[in-house]
Amino acid sequence: MKYCHLALFITLVSFVQTHAQDTTETKFGKGLINLVAKDSSWSVKFAPRIQFRAVSNWDYNGTSYNKPEHNFLIRRARLKFGGFAYSPKLTYKIELGLSNRDVSGASAFNRNTPRIILDAVLKWNFYENFELWVGQTKLPGNVERVVSSANLQLIDRSLLNSRFNIDRDVGFQLRHYDYLSETFIIREKIAVSQGEGRNVTEGNLGGHQYTGRIEVLPFGNFEGNDEYTQSDLKRQSTPKLMLGITYDYNNNAVKTRSNLGSYMETDNGFFETDIYTLFVDAMFKYKGFSFMGEYANRKAKDPIALNSDGSPTGDVVEEGSAINLQAGYLLRSNYEVAARFTTLDFDALTMKEAQNQYTVGVSKYLVGHKLKVQSDFSYNTVENKKDELAFRMGFELHF
Repeated sequence: MKYCHLALFITLVSFVQTHAQDTTETKFGKGLINLVAKDSSWSVKFAPRIQFRAVSNWDYNGTSYNKPEHNFLIRRARLKFGGFAYSPKLTYKIELGLSNRDVSGASAFNRNTPRIILDAVLKWNFYENFELWVGQTKLPGNVERVVSSANLQLIDRSLLNSRFNIDRDVGFQLRHYDYLSETFIIREKIAVSQGEGRNVTEGNLGGHQYTGRIEVLPFGNFEGNDEYTQSDLKRQSTPKLMLGITYDYNNNAVKTRSNLGSYMETDNGFFETDIYTLFVDAMFKYKGFSFMGEYANRKAKDPIALNSDGSPTGDVVEEGSAINLQAGYLLRSNYEVAARFTTLDFDALTMKEAQNQYTVGVSKYLVGHKLKVQSDFSYNTVENKKDELAFRMGFELHF
């Protein structure tokens, strides 16, 4: 299977090089291959990326911390393609994941195959400020999730994101923006998706998932359209703010975390319940200072999965709420110091304990987010008791 993927990739690159009529920008960070057809009927940009991680963990045994456990991994290894087809108003994005973390999760619902496809989406600007998206991509959820993992301020996303985000799915999205004044911008995003996450190919067990998001930018667009990256690498010359609110309704969901988590299986099939998720978030940047704040809340109509006789199966929807606060300052030397506080509070039925995490980090940006070295240190508490210490470091290389 791996050799087939390699052969497909080599064939694709050879085809592009043979048929391209013009080579455009090839500067580092702008794509390894960046081509436009001579008649301007299509374009393609190819940009591979790698994330390496070294992680050390210290567990608390009740009286002291144990000896550290060390782990090295390729956290992400991805191939990204994008461009336009037929018209600049019809664009596309394809992103393939090759690391174990990206492709894991094979099951009967994706034909027991690796989940290689992350994004495969068409975007059609069919009328003025309206755009229709069709395919598999990120839902318009919390801002931290929509920020690419290549553009993070710390080594990885927060606990809020890992427990409450709504990730990717297959379906349709309609997006629109408007200027209410010279600088005041409002955006609306609506999605209808399958509701069971990415790469599901076998059936739709529950209902569908409906997501709506509104964003307000009272001071106009961020310079460099930088609202969906962390850190203020553009050093915004005037204060910039984005406020967002997302509401997600997953009808007859069959997973413990809406379209994520494990399937809730029963003695005669799958347990279905409506799951509701709310996000409120903000992104602020000014002269090297950046701040991101998020609130998440998840509720279910019937959170406890039951068999046909009314007995619990052991699966429970992860209800609860979380707050994530994160800030950083970029020095003139392109070093950045950042800090994050995250708190999780689960409902009693979830049988999960409240958790707090405190993180500080230092990053060195060599070519912005395209080439950087990062490290951070985290301290966790569970039910206000000492838990884990973690030190992480790594690099991002993104052509």
